[in-house]
Amino acid sequence: MSGTTSTGKVMTAEDVAATLRDGMTVGIGGWGSRRKPMALVRAVLRAGVRDLTVVSCGGPDVGLLCAAGLVRRVVAPFVTLDSVPLEPHFRAARQSGAVAFTEYDEGMFLFGLLAAAHRLPFLPTRAGLGSDVLRVNPELRTVRSPYGEGEELVAVPALSLDVALVHVDRADPRGNGRYLGPDPYLDDLYAKAAARCYLSCERLVPPGEPAGPPQTLLISRMHIAGVVEAPGGGHFTDCSPDRGRDEAFQRHYARAAAAGGEEWAAFAARFLGGDEAVYQEEVRRWHEERARPVKEGV
Repeated sequence: MSGTTSTGKVMTAEDVAATLRDGMTVGIGGWGSRRKPMALVRAVLRAGVRDLTVVSCGGPDVGLLCAAGLVRRVVAPFVTLDSVPLEPHFRAARQSGAVAFTEYDEGMFLFGLLAAAHRLPFLPTRAGLGSDVLRVNPELRTVRSPYGEGEELVAVPALSLDVALVHVDRADPRGNGRYLGPDPYLDDLYAKAAARCYLSCERLVPPGEPAGPPQTLLISRMHIAGVVEAPGGGHFTDCSPDRGRDEAFQRHYARAAAAGGEEWAAFAARFLGGDEAVYQEEVRRWHEERARPVKEGV
């Protein structure tokens, strides 16, 4: 960042991870394999906090944390890599019973975050009525509207978060965050629903620098405890317009995750065994190796 001398709320990913404690409920922004705060997630992996409840429109964030054995429960409407329908590590964790799963439809998930953002115990919705959501989540309750004919509604409990982690395209040192891609997802709600929210960004800009139209100012500094500048920090998920999803590397990850055993151990040792700089360098080298022509007869 240039043009400012104020550090504001600027932190490192390691600083953020050090604030987490075992047993916390952690919300992670983004959507599937799109604009995930992966540099922060990788820092959490290295910190090794355990017994987490992860609230997410899940993607590789959920998969990596499950693979490391750090997750007790996942609360999500889905866990996908988009071009890979079901995240392989999450699939394995559920099939083995290693993690509990609270599955809401997207509308209920939204209302849970909204309730937490407004510090309400629940919000009523029609979403989920007449579906198996109520059967697979027997703890859910319904309420009667006090108006009209007393319509029965699902009472979606607040998805209150101890910590939220989100990634945007631009942020300033005070914690104002902008998205420049096609969708804000639910990142602003994660920030409001959490006791503390940490924001990573592709590029840190001076306060007041125009980085997009006013409507792209998604996250207010009033909700942010710390800001991390993390170029490529969403890799391998989509962070357009800065970076598209690294589909080749995502396929590499998905194959290793699905194979498990020695193949996953080799992947983790190479890409997750060091800090973020090591990760970025190993990804760069992997792409270089892939681009080399194969010699005949070798």
